[in-house]
Amino acid sequence: MNNEQYPYLTNANKVSFEFVSQGPNGKIKKEVRYIAENEESFIFNLAFGDLNDETNELDDFTVSNNGDRDKILATVAATVLEFTQYFPQAFIYAKGSTVARTRLYQMAITQNLKQILDVLYVYGLRKNTWSKFEIEVTYEAFMVLRK
Repeated sequence: MNNEQYPYLTNANKVSFEFVSQGPNGKIKKEVRYIAENEESFIFNLAFGDLNDETNELDDFTVSNNGDRDKILATVAATVLEFTQYFPQAFIYAKGSTVARTRLYQMAITQNLKQILDVLYVYGLRKNTWSKFEIEVTYEAFMVLRK
């Protein structure tokens, strides 16, 4: 994705990425976390949301309305690319916290699919079946793997 993105910081293990959204509602700290499903698999859940500094918890239901949605999505996508550079065998699972957010993720994938496919294999989940991502199909979740 060649869209503008926020600078971010990552931890030494490359499983947590923090950045700050800036817009009319002020500065909002965001975090992307890659959480292993279990110790034996290479499946990581992409968790993303507003970061509460006091509790260190992510809020993935808040709607920030900071006018920077595309910049935020481009930043999340950049973390996927960096994470998969360090863990090229990792499958990354992503699903929005709401149906609307899952749809937003699908729209972003569709808009950038050509660039994404240069680096990643993309799959969609529909009716409990994973298949190669197709533009005209509505999915319930997504998974990517670095080529």
